[in-house]
Amino acid sequence: MDQRELFLSCRRGDLERVKHLVEQKEVDVNVRDKWDSTPLYYACLCGHIDLVRYLLENGARCEANTFDGERCIYGALYSEIRNLLRNFKVISSQTIRRELYHEFLRRLLECGHHADVRFIVHGVELLAHKCVLVARSEYFYEMFSSRWRFRNVVQVNHPMANADAFRAVLSYLYTEQLEAPIALIEDIVRLAKQCKLNSLVSRLESRFTNADFFQTTKPGVRVTSVLVEAPQEGGELAADMALLAEEALPPAFALWVQDADLPSFFKLDRPPTADVIFLVDEHRFYCHRAFFCGRSEYFRILVSDPLNEPELHDKDEDSGLDVVHLRQFTPTVFLAVLNYIYKESVEFDEDMVYDVLVAADISLLPGLKRLCGTYISQLLDTENVTTALRTARMFDLGRLEDQCCLFIADHLEQMIDNSELHMLIMEDAGNVQGREDVDSIDVIDNVRYHLTAQSMDEAHDKLQLIDHLLISLGLEA
Repeated sequence: MDQRELFLSCRRGDLERVKHLVEQKEVDVNVRDKWDSTPLYYACLCGHIDLVRYLLENGARCEANTFDGERCIYGALYSEIRNLLRNFKVISSQTIRRELYHEFLRRLLECGHHADVRFIVHGVELLAHKCVLVARSEYFYEMFSSRWRFRNVVQVNHPMANADAFRAVLSYLYTEQLEAPIALIEDIVRLAKQCKLNSLVSRLESRFTNADFFQTTKPGVRVTSVLVEAPQEGGELAADMALLAEEALPPAFALWVQDADLPSFFKLDRPPTADVIFLVDEHRFYCHRAFFCGRSEYFRILVSDPLNEPELHDKDEDSGLDVVHLRQFTPTVFLAVLNYIYKESVEFDEDMVYDVLVAADISLLPGLKRLCGTYISQLLDTENVTTALRTARMFDLGRLEDQCCLFIADHLEQMIDNSELHMLIMEDAGNVQGREDVDSIDVIDNVRYHLTAQSMDEAHDKLQLIDHLLISLGLEA
């Protein structure tokens, strides 16, 4: 099972295998074994500092004065690991399991890849992307529609402007969160009001009030910074980023957008912030390199290296933008990919989900693959579960495979005579040949595992059904 493999990999110090299990198989980093030990404990005990750091960054719990924290510190093989455990700072609740989407936006601002505007704030250069600023702020929308429309460099020399405050506001625009020193809050609030970010102003003022009250009730305690966290759900970021997805739609697809009340800036024939066109069956999608290249290595290579496949590249005569031909996608499937890249959500239907899964695999978008797997798991029945299980294995969707095995366990009486299931069992049995004698048949082993969670009588009857089935298939061992 994947959980057992995680423990073994942490003992061995196999960082790449652990990354695969956590990021692809979605194994919980805080899972416990029968000795109440966690993967982090074994990584500390065996002295694998890079692995310890990775587990901490991906949500492994190690708070001071707790059982897990003190145990890891006490058992750590080296002092460097103990220092890492003591000094590790959880910046926010999202650090526990930072979403890929928010991490992408954070890195987009931090690295400035494909930035198309530079702000010079009293000599300090800050890179940004017009498309994000326009979608997130009414003020920037108005400025880039008028005075700054053709500017790539914007000088900010107002005496009340502060480069650190400007950087903090940019961080909020990209990620809907920021952390700043108390001394800087007044400057940030002033700038947020200028940028018409009313939600940020109210949240900052609330945090500041709470911090001040806390200090007055805890003598000797000094709060030095204020943290504004992105809401777990219902925030403005996803809705604002959805504007960019809507901006990219060709006219033939505009009617598919529900309740689309776009500003005039987003209703132009050629969206002014777009910098690349994807041509899919003669439909032109006006998109942004920062998003496609930043979220997908496949699109980064395709867009950034026109010499690799020159027949897929040309220039748009009217706009001068690069045109990339996508012949492996249908417009409907590409629309799903586009929605995921811009706003991390997709509306599936049963007829398209498998096509989107293939496209996600081609595009190197593991998060979209997982969304497909989640949707497929909601469609399981006795007729399609074996197909879904094969799909899960083909596309390395560990959670979907597990859910398929759980479904088979729950509906074993209906599945026991299913010829597709018999074929799958025989294939798994064939894979055992040449391996250890103690190896078991994967699908049977997984189904039996889920049966152990059922009542004793129900599990006993179903385990007998499995035994009889294996005998009938000549696999009684």
